[in-house]
Amino acid sequence: MFSGRLVAGVTSPFMASMVVVAGAALAAGSAQAQTQFPIKPIRLIIGSAAGSGPDIIGRAMADRLGETWGQRMIVDPRPGAAGAISADLAMAAAPDGYTMMMLTSQLFVASQVLSGLKFDLARDFQSIALIGTVPFVLMANTQVQAKTLKELIDVARKAPGTLRYGSAGTGASEHLSGVLFTQLTKTDMLHVPYKGVPQAIADAMANEVQLTYAVVPAAMPHVQSGRLRALGVTTPTRAPLLPDVPSISEAVPGYAMYGWYSIVAPTGTSTAVLNQASGEMVRVMKEPAFGERLRALGVDLVAGDRSTLDKWRAEELQRIRAVVKMAGAKQ
Repeated sequence: MFSGRLVAGVTSPFMASMVVVAGAALAAGSAQAQTQFPIKPIRLIIGSAAGSGPDIIGRAMADRLGETWGQRMIVDPRPGAAGAISADLAMAAAPDGYTMMMLTSQLFVASQVLSGLKFDLARDFQSIALIGTVPFVLMANTQVQAKTLKELIDVARKAPGTLRYGSAGTGASEHLSGVLFTQLTKTDMLHVPYKGVPQAIADAMANEVQLTYAVVPAAMPHVQSGRLRALGVTTPTRAPLLPDVPSISEAVPGYAMYGWYSIVAPTGTSTAVLNQASGEMVRVMKEPAFGERLRALGVDLVAGDRSTLDKWRAEELQRIRAVVKMAGAKQ
């Protein structure tokens, strides 16, 4: 009868097979532990203030992904320098998948306008998913004597330098939207940079600045309440959520700007993690209910995977460089 004891240096065939099975099980368990993602909360750095368009979209994504992953996705707004502060923080984080960043058109513009930046978007960040695009809305204080774009242009031409417009900061997309408008209309308006769009909107309502630009998710509450007047959207066509608001291009031929949202991670993050995160983000964005939630926030949904975002970033780089050159906004 087997006593459970072995003579030193002698192993029974039965025990040898048990050792092999146990070793294989341990190896499989170790591999699973190494590839399981996520096992702790994920930080999503946003380069815009709380209440801005990127913050609103980021929180919607974080809530839904938290349900999928069983781990919290913590939105961390770090406004300032048109998103450059958020890029510095994300670039310095460990490339382990637990720090992601929302890469937006604002930061893309800033990377082409501002000098002396520490990061390079192409070198330092890898694509995860492209969420979608969104128009900016040109909004005016209700005391401004202009209810149409043509009237705004007339007011600006009659009183050069008196109208002020706020943006999320020098080099931000809102800033470039204003520069492009003044260039094409041959008007003179004063740019007032803020740390974030919510501050610019608040000052527009207080008439500290007369105009501001904001993406649809951030603009809608103020337009719907009547606190600010929507004069135009920056995309070549009208926005579905604001069908009665004209495209600026209807009055200013050649005008076109839009915002967009995507998720990236620091370079060095494992391909397995990037692919998994990308697949799950695309899947939830394509869910009818969640996709409709994003559309209700003004997003023209793309739900693109890593390769889609790679191609988008390359094409946007060329477009933004051309717009910056035309606007003379390089600093």
